[in-house]
Amino acid sequence: MIDKIFENWLLKFISLAFAVVLWFFVMGESRMEVNHIVPLEYENLPPKLMIASEVPTSVAIRISGPRAMQMNLSPGDISLSVDLTGLSAGVTSFKRLEESLNIPSGLKITRISPSYVDVKLERVREREVPVRVVMTGEPAVGFIVKSSKAVPGKVAVAGAESELKGVAEVVTEGIDLTNVQESFSQAVAISYIGNYTDLKETKTVEVQVVIQPDPDYVPPQPEVETTEETEPEGETAK
Repeated sequence: MIDKIFENWLLKFISLAFAVVLWFFVMGESRMEVNHIVPLEYENLPPKLMIASEVPTSVAIRISGPRAMQMNLSPGDISLSVDLTGLSAGVTSFKRLEESLNIPSGLKITRISPSYVDVKLERVREREVPVRVVMTGEPAVGFIVKSSKAVPGKVAVAGAESELKGVAEVVTEGIDLTNVQESFSQAVAISYIGNYTDLKETKTVEVQVVIQPDPDYVPPQPEVETTEETEPEGETAK
């Protein structure tokens, strides 16, 4: 029995090796499709311009190719970028993004979403706007707010030109005055969220609030108790 197993062992070994090589060859040449999410980068933004529109930061692609190449493909082997060199303010449409994909030869893009991207560029501007102090609650009874101010009184906002035109002021986070009886100073953050604009440098201001007694306040008077007069005992009405 054992002799039969080892009979023509060289021929059997060659056949086995050939079968293994053939299997790897067939599996390597068989094609498959794989989905990937690829980061989308925007390069060479011209000076004094900024992207002022919602743009995708990644694309979904489907790659077709030999199984062996697909198995050896890593995310670092795929890259996609949009070159903004030489553009001016306005909207530019970048179509056929698949042509900008960097993938190994032998692989093919069968699907990409989105297949194009519109990029709006605007000039970067800067302006100073006043800071408005926001206060909540009421001081203690008999006291009023004489004045309040932010130091500095103006801050710089920078960003897309079109959005900056609509920024008339910025406001502080709310300062609670509930039951306050004395003047105070407090560092307060500026509450500002823009789509394509932001505070340039100053993020907080010092708010100075002056509290004083209310000159028109009249304290409530205590109530005076009164007693009813009664007739003396034994006295009868005539």
